[in-house]
Amino acid sequence: MLLVGMLDSPYVRRAAVTGTLLGLDVEHRSVSVFRHMDEFRAINPLIKAPSLVADDGTVISESLLIIQHFEDVAGRSLRPVEGAARRRDLALTGIGIVAADKAVSVEYERKRPEAQRYQPWQERIVTQLHVALDLLDAAAARGELTAGPELLPCDIAAAIAWGFCRFVIPDYAPEERWPALAAQAKACEALDVFKAWPIDRE
Repeated sequence: MLLVGMLDSPYVRRAAVTGTLLGLDVEHRSVSVFRHMDEFRAINPLIKAPSLVADDGTVISESLLIIQHFEDVAGRSLRPVEGAARRRDLALTGIGIVAADKAVSVEYERKRPEAQRYQPWQERIVTQLHVALDLLDAAAARGELTAGPELLPCDIAAAIAWGFCRFVIPDYAPEERWPALAAQAKACEALDVFKAWPIDRE
């Protein structure tokens, strides 16, 4: 399987870490949707990161669906099977994805020319980002987000969202405001599986 996209994307990185934890052999190709549009278009005409080229040549878009395919191939999931633990993981994974989504939106808004920026929208997405980080920090403080020994999807989503915030928009995510989340993410980043997929690898 070939995973295509840059690891500075939280979506690419979450898929890569999950695939590795599931024991899959995932080849990676760093292709930018901005700088390498023609190369990416040749793989997936949607120019969507991440894209996965499955072993039979099928191209799958969207990180959640790529992870679902990884689970199908592995015959298992990292998510708890049933009950309150599963619901909690689903809820926290969703919050982690929202945090990443809003961080991406904040970064894209910052790249707009000043005349094209809409202040109410900017304030809204920053507020949404900060609420998501508040919720993740509270969960980490309660011990609901950890660095293992067995990582859950929510642990991965939270740590990767935080790492993306600190890498791209650190002014919007000071560590002192969300110390429990920062500590959880730091512990995850020290794990071999996270080191294998560093955010800044070209």
